[in-house]
Amino acid sequence: MHGIAASQPYVIALFLVWAGLMKLLSRRMRARAGHTALARLVGPARAVPAFRLVALAELAVAAALLLPPLLPLEAAAAAALCAGFLAYLAYSHVAAPASSCGCLGAHSRPVDLRAFARAAFLLVASLLALPADPGPPLVPLALAETAVLLALSAELDRHWLVPFRRLLVRLRRPLTAAPAGDVPLAASLHLLHRSPAYCSASAQLTTDVQDTWDEDGLRFVVYGARERTAVFAVPLAGDDPSAVRVSLVREPTQV
Repeated sequence: MHGIAASQPYVIALFLVWAGLMKLLSRRMRARAGHTALARLVGPARAVPAFRLVALAELAVAAALLLPPLLPLEAAAAAALCAGFLAYLAYSHVAAPASSCGCLGAHSRPVDLRAFARAAFLLVASLLALPADPGPPLVPLALAETAVLLALSAELDRHWLVPFRRLLVRLRRPLTAAPAGDVPLAASLHLLHRSPAYCSASAQLTTDVQDTWDEDGLRFVVYGARERTAVFAVPLAGDDPSAVRVSLVREPTQV
């Protein structure tokens, strides 16, 4: 246990400072306060003042954890605050299941398992800090715990999780490896609409998609055009819009 207890105050204080500053300084957070579960608990008109009071409590506990010497009472205060977080999340999940908690930022996602896991993680960390170990903190442990808490924070998904998923799609190219019949028509139309061929012919199109068929690794998409028929050839493999080709076929003259 040597060094473990000494590492916890830094991890807990980091998230308490983040949470407190977001509640005090974020305009978007204040604008969305009335849509959080806290507004259901205290009323929409008192949501912003309530968030400010919580923020002051978070910053006060964070300061107590960071300023030496660390006393068991300060770790107990952090544990009580984290236990309050868990109780609030449980209330949010039951009373306002479609609302966000507003814990660490302004977002619209409702309380989920990750939010409970993060609060439970902080509670366990605060309990580990109760011995008030005066020894040096274990920096690798503190960094690992911080990484886990960041991964459990839905507020940060747009900064790392969403770009990571987009990168996986680009690297794996799931539609490239799919059989021709498994490529959705919507995917072909998305590629078609971004192509120079479609841009050059779109002014002449007079109908929506009239027909489609797959042949020789291509998906042919047929539109009606002015006195013509527009036939686009869209590759089933790859995602290069410049590979799309178009042919404008003149309608046969009726005698």
